[in-house]
Amino acid sequence: MGGRLLRMVLSAVLGALVMVIVFLVIELNNRPDLKVWHTAELEQEFRADSGLIDFDQYLELEERLFEQLDKRVYSRIDPQDQRDINRYYRGSRSDPGNWPTNWNRSFVMPSAAPEIGVLLLHGMSDSPYSLRSIGEMLHDRGAYVIGLRVPGHGQAPSGLLGVEWEDMAAAVRLAMAELAQKSGGRPLYIVGYSNGGALAVQYTLDSLVVNDLAPVDGLVLLSAEIGISKLAALAKWQERLGHLLGLEKLAWNALLPEYDPWKYGSFALNAGKQAYRITQEIQKQLNGRSTDGTLNRMPPVLAFQSVVDSTVTAPALVHNFLDRLPAKTGDQADAVRGNELVLFDINRFADIHSLIKQHPSAWIEPMLYSEEHTFTLTLLSNSSKTEQQLYAYSRAPGSASVETCETGLFWPEDVYSLSHVALPFPPDDPVYGRDKPANSQGIFLGKVALRGEKNILHVPATDMLRLRYNPFHSYMRQRMLSFLGFEVNVNNACKTRAPTPPATDT
Repeated sequence: MGGRLLRMVLSAVLGALVMVIVFLVIELNNRPDLKVWHTAELEQEFRADSGLIDFDQYLELEERLFEQLDKRVYSRIDPQDQRDINRYYRGSRSDPGNWPTNWNRSFVMPSAAPEIGVLLLHGMSDSPYSLRSIGEMLHDRGAYVIGLRVPGHGQAPSGLLGVEWEDMAAAVRLAMAELAQKSGGRPLYIVGYSNGGALAVQYTLDSLVVNDLAPVDGLVLLSAEIGISKLAALAKWQERLGHLLGLEKLAWNALLPEYDPWKYGSFALNAGKQAYRITQEIQKQLNGRSTDGTLNRMPPVLAFQSVVDSTVTAPALVHNFLDRLPAKTGDQADAVRGNELVLFDINRFADIHSLIKQHPSAWIEPMLYSEEHTFTLTLLSNSSKTEQQLYAYSRAPGSASVETCETGLFWPEDVYSLSHVALPFPPDDPVYGRDKPANSQGIFLGKVALRGEKNILHVPATDMLRLRYNPFHSYMRQRMLSFLGFEVNVNNACKTRAPTPPATDT
């Protein structure tokens, strides 16, 4: 009797599971039809086994890739897709050709006598445009700059269907070798945004034990991809189910209009899988470098992160990376800069606390006063709900005191937090900034908040409301320049424990 009942229960559970899977498959397959930019196969994309020996060959292959993109995507747009905001329709407002430079491609900003060499690595589904303004700033100060187009990016979303993180890492190696050669022995730095941050960390950990890799003198990380949701690891099962059933749409997490000239709207499941794989690889390498003692040679890190981030897991940057790096001690501490994390808090002036699902103070404030961390922590926040002025609250490793500095910056009244995509872009960015420039060359995606009925517009409302620029970009710029060895003029009145650092809101 018991066995029969158990079989009935198992049968019911299995039946329910099958029904759920069938329902999910139907829902996923009812999404918009795939377009040519979702299905195009571009064989000229770089792979780790492409056999290229230098960065010049990488750029030559990239040239052939974009010629293929033009023939297999741009020239095959269906009439119904010839819209004013389709990046793959020539002459549209989203066409990258509207700009003098196609920032979807790798770029080089050379210097005859460089002060430093800097490699810029963009995020997943992004393009080199995301770090363009930072590259121009550094080049103006004498840096030799390479902005790498990471494989799978800048072309068509289909490029993310088959790319592996190892392909991306191989391209980083070529770019770093080129940077080392052209920088003439000057210090080398990597600025990594999101997935580019993960690639920067992975390369640096490799360089500690691989002698023929150019050494890194410092890392600047923006919204670094160190930890992401474990649900990303399940992406492979949806992919496999799609292959099994012959349903190509199941290879995609999102199928959205391609209205952004510098970033994919659609997102392949494989991209999430590769993001998860490289975060796991970083943890594996950290374990190995800790065991063999080479982690002591890790260069200094300056990391910037919003306390709320829907793309990466913000606390993972601390627990899975910065806390794992050994502290600099004795003479080493005097000679070498330590690591620092700069956190952008939520706007405590904004009257939204009852709307917040989970207040970030739960993990920020214990860390602000902890003496156990081996890195400097700086929290950018207003001191209370009644003040919009931004202060920098800093605690050095092993110190019990918190230093407070005025920044001269204020929270915009209509902004309650930064976002994952906001950090690299200044307020005057011509595409993602605060105000549309008078001489705009194409689509403007910055401060856009149209009101009306839902499910009407091509651009999702969630995308329009997401902050795309960093109102505190000037502070980040100054800190970055100082970290990279450039002189900066900063007049910040600093004192200890005044005004009172922000307290948890209840």
